[in-house]
Amino acid sequence: MKIAILGTRGVPPSYGGFETFAGELSTRLVARGHEVAVYCRNVGRASARPDGLKPVLRWHGVERILIPAIPHKYFETVSHAFLSALDALRRDFDAVLVCNAANAFVLPLLRAARIPCAINVDGIERKRRKWNALGRAVYAIGETFSVAFADRVIADAEVIAAYYREHYAFEPVVIPYGSEFPVEEDSDVLERLGVRDYILYVSRFEPENNPLEVLEAARDLPVPLVMVGKGLYAKALVEALHARKAPNVILPGALYGRDYRTLQRNALLYIQATEVGGTHPALIEAMGSGGAVVALDTPENREVGGDAVGYFRLRPEETLSGTLREWLADASLREKMRARARQRASDLYSWERVTGDYERLFASL
Repeated sequence: MKIAILGTRGVPPSYGGFETFAGELSTRLVARGHEVAVYCRNVGRASARPDGLKPVLRWHGVERILIPAIPHKYFETVSHAFLSALDALRRDFDAVLVCNAANAFVLPLLRAARIPCAINVDGIERKRRKWNALGRAVYAIGETFSVAFADRVIADAEVIAAYYREHYAFEPVVIPYGSEFPVEEDSDVLERLGVRDYILYVSRFEPENNPLEVLEAARDLPVPLVMVGKGLYAKALVEALHARKAPNVILPGALYGRDYRTLQRNALLYIQATEVGGTHPALIEAMGSGGAVVALDTPENREVGGDAVGYFRLRPEETLSGTLREWLADASLREKMRARARQRASDLYSWERVTGDYERLFASL
């Protein structure tokens, strides 16, 4: 099949969960003999070679289609999706996968051109605190367009599928994200950061991911807190993180590839503090790496973590600091939960299994 993935920042992954998903799915589909193109934003460093020469147009067998975008919080995603959809009209794709409910406005265009399309709606994005009334309205309209114009709607968690059943009387296809850590040597990232025993937090720095709350809960712990991430559209939050960080807090920015996996594998504890979303890739990656994981107590995180993860609250009563101290003091508890997490990730969140589900879905289109 000839398949396109539209609505992410592109590959190679250099931002968040959707980009990791696009990279893992596209390369595995190529390995199974399919032609896959991923639409990539040609703004910023993600679309260019590290040496500054012309952009790479093929990555691990995946075609990178470079499309411009308006670099603005409210216009970058939609402008790129619209121009990508226009480009897709002139190509003979057998199926198009649209990512993010905010991009559902392109579905009528693809449908009018008789291009089979599915949409991965991700979490219930309009609940994110960063959006104003207009932003929340856009996502609400996106949900409606998804069920009205897509051939298939994909939810990455049963909690998200239940939301669409309740609000739209619509049955999505449930396909989670995957997690598989390759057998490899560690990078030198621990030496570069000067850490050995540490707690890890990985997320975009946005209000609903609670980076400030995590920082405050961990500021007096006897081990460092490494906070991996960046906040492109949350300048005030990033400034607050740097202003309030304690001596034991390390902010290395966004890290990917071997550096990221090395940090996951070697952390004493991993903190997942996201409020919104379905299957968070960083959470199942932490589980798949054999990590001891504590997560914010939400239905989505409980669906993913089951009894292999510890849970904490931030509001109205904060229990994260106490949970961290308890787990740091009990090595046997950490080892027991590591084994559970690794097994659960292996059983439920294999990228090969996820790829097979998407392959069958594309074939059905």
